Amino acid sequence: MKLLAFLIFIFFSFSKSQDNIVCSENKFSISKMISFFDIGMQIQYLVPSYENTSVFFEEKNRLKIGATLNYYQLGTKKENLFLNDFNFLTPANAAKQARLHPRPGIWQWDRIENFLQFAKNNDLIVRIHGPVSPQASKWAKEDHRTAAELENVMVNFMTQTAKRYNEESNVKYMDVVNETILPSGKWFGPRKGTHLWENPWLKMGLDENGYPNYIVRAFEIATANAPNVKLVYNQNGGMQSAMWERLKETVLYLRSKGLRVDGIGWQGHLNLSRSTLQFIENSDRALNELSKLIDWAHANNLDFHVTELDYRVNDMTNLSEELEFQAELYEKIIKVLQSKVNSGTVTLNLWDIGERLKKPSTFFQSIYDKDLNPTPAYQIIKKALKTK
Repeated sequence: MKLLAFLIFIFFSFSKSQDNIVCSENKFSISKMISFFDIGMQIQYLVPSYENTSVFFEEKNRLKIGATLNYYQLGTKKENLFLNDFNFLTPANAAKQARLHPRPGIWQWDRIENFLQFAKNNDLIVRIHGPVSPQASKWAKEDHRTAAELENVMVNFMTQTAKRYNEESNVKYMDVVNETILPSGKWFGPRKGTHLWENPWLKMGLDENGYPNYIVRAFEIATANAPNVKLVYNQNGGMQSAMWERLKETVLYLRSKGLRVDGIGWQGHLNLSRSTLQFIENSDRALNELSKLIDWAHANNLDFHVTELDYRVNDMTNLSEELEFQAELYEKIIKVLQSKVNSGTVTLNLWDIGERLKKPSTFFQSIYDKDLNPTPAYQIIKKALKTK
């Protein structure tokens, strides 16, 4: 197989008939070995890639696809698999408040700095996933924490991170807030204790028009300190109309105050909870709502991002059928996304690229199985990556 790859390289390098692939006047150059799997067999072949990732990423009328890596996956086979196919990176948790600035006086930049260097070394576009969100530190979730204490940490966190990421030319997007609204349309807020999924930042109160102060302040800080980065309002759940109507109202409200919101995101954790079951039980209806949401975003000059796509497996004893269903669902979603690229920017981020365990026993699938063999969903993503 290595000999075959070498012969292909020699052929493309010296054949004048292939000057559309190797040409000093062309913006393409052979620079990557990309894995492609066909009928269960892994083969290696050479494909053209852009000399500069930014050129590729700014190309119009194309679905931009990337994936997430966790910090512990750097330097592993997953890193290699990522680099084979993707040039758009979202670091998983390294930029979140719980890791970076968990309490006053504590800063832990090491992991996100290593990710930023990794992006530079490999010419990757980065979306920073470090929003003000329920992924908060235990310190922030403590019941006795005051609004003033929370605001102090949140303001410092957003100010320093916005300034830092604004310096990085590889960073094109940053999530400013995340998971702010419940499927019912109500604001997501704090809960008792520190072990539950909650949003402590709502303790900072509402402004005179009923919008959470932490959302307004976060976008004020990002607007002022990250002019070079596109700002994203990210949201979980499914296609619940009350939730998205509240998000739309909030985006327009922020803009009415002179603040910048450049895109909205939908996580896309399929089958995670009741809120995303509609994609399983009535996918046509859910996809139609997704289509309309993207239309609204583009009509309001907003990029649209699917930010955390993966699939929760119901039955690990019937994994092959589950993986086939996942691939079919991914194909439908990508069809919707690709149908919108002529009206505005659309991106898709895979949450991890392999099998993910959420303890104690909840498994999520991406595009590789536990042994890092490609799943049927890999073929769908691979096809989408090649589509122009």
